[in-house]
Amino acid sequence: MSPGDEQGYTDYGDTGHTRTRLPEGDPYGGAPRHGGRRSSRSLVTVVGVVVLLVAAIAFATKDNTHSKNPTTTRGPQPQSAPTAPSGTRPVETKSVGVPTGFAHTTQGAQSAASNYAVALGSTSMFNKDSRHTLLNLLYTPAAAARLQGPMDQAYSAGFLARMGLDARGNPPNGSTFVSRVIPVGTTVQEYTDNGTKIAVWYVGLIGMAGNASTDPVTSSWKTWTLDLRWSDGDWKIASDTQKDGPAPVPGDDKAATSDEISKAIEEYGGFTYAR
Repeated sequence: MSPGDEQGYTDYGDTGHTRTRLPEGDPYGGAPRHGGRRSSRSLVTVVGVVVLLVAAIAFATKDNTHSKNPTTTRGPQPQSAPTAPSGTRPVETKSVGVPTGFAHTTQGAQSAASNYAVALGSTSMFNKDSRHTLLNLLYTPAAAARLQGPMDQAYSAGFLARMGLDARGNPPNGSTFVSRVIPVGTTVQEYTDNGTKIAVWYVGLIGMAGNASTDPVTSSWKTWTLDLRWSDGDWKIASDTQKDGPAPVPGDDKAATSDEISKAIEEYGGFTYAR
């Protein structure tokens, strides 16, 4: 992995004897902990609606041409072996900060899927202009055109307000909004020269770090499956779906304070992900 940039949004349920230690007092300004968790669950529900909406639209309008082609030869199928790092730099170019120009190979497709998941899980998706830029950059023209309207409706002013953001996706003064995707690994579910399906297993961070926040930054584990097509010299997303997990048992880690989270977000950038 080389330096570059940047939800998965579920709460952990009961996990037997596993404990989570918190700082003395509440890390987010003294707000009752149970109130924050209820608000977090509401946030989970809202974001889940967004994911389901996008998935439903993509499924309903999905182009099945390449799957119906009897002459297409499928390549590697999902395997139990871990994704092995190759040491090969994935790309040399970026567009609006997002790696682009991936190789026309399974390795290139896996690198593309990881980096696209990072971009689509970033705070840029909560601003209309940057969201449109990402849709047009990362999706096929047909997919971008059909998703733009529903995405704008999903990321409505009311939705943003429930997340503590203003109409342009900005957090209140003194607060830091966090939305990051950190890929753990990828697998090739199917591959042809024209299209491939890549699953990205990742941990996501989302929430508001601030003294008045009732939705502290939480982590969750998801699998994001991207149906990629080779288009205009690069891999583009034709459709995508997400599902929960697999999630490890949470450790006995002490939760950070709001200031610590905000400082970490400012100081630690993301990566350009390679297979």
